[in-house]
Amino acid sequence: MSNDVRHGRSVIYSLTVHLVFVTKYRRGVITDRVREHLRGSIDGVCQKMGAKLLEFDGEDDHVHLLVEYPPKLAVSRLVNSLKLVSARLLRKRDFPEVRRKLWGDHFWTPSYFAGSTGGANLATVKRYIQQQRVSAPARPALDPA
Repeated sequence: MSNDVRHGRSVIYSLTVHLVFVTKYRRGVITDRVREHLRGSIDGVCQKMGAKLLEFDGEDDHVHLLVEYPPKLAVSRLVNSLKLVSARLLRKRDFPEVRRKLWGDHFWTPSYFAGSTGGANLATVKRYIQQQRVSAPARPALDPA
């Protein structure tokens, strides 16, 4: 059997999901320092929930995740925990670049993208996520008004 296949007590599975989280108002607040903090907090949440963060990257206003998860874990529950905990831990740290552009308890938009990667080659999805910042077209600056 492949290394991508996991074993549970009564199940053999290979479940991965491609997730995209966007910052509130699509503000460009995800600097390299913020991105690394998010990666660490999201990885920690995944571990606590029995999931595994396989890939993580993104741009200044959104992140892409590739997560392997057990069948007992609903994707919606995983997403809610990832967004809630990562935003809460980010607020506890001093990130002036975030505080200047976002206010209150908001960091992520309430929506998200979740795509099954079952039909795609995982190497292709990983490569896509790894190349997010490299191939991203330049965006116009946000109007501070």
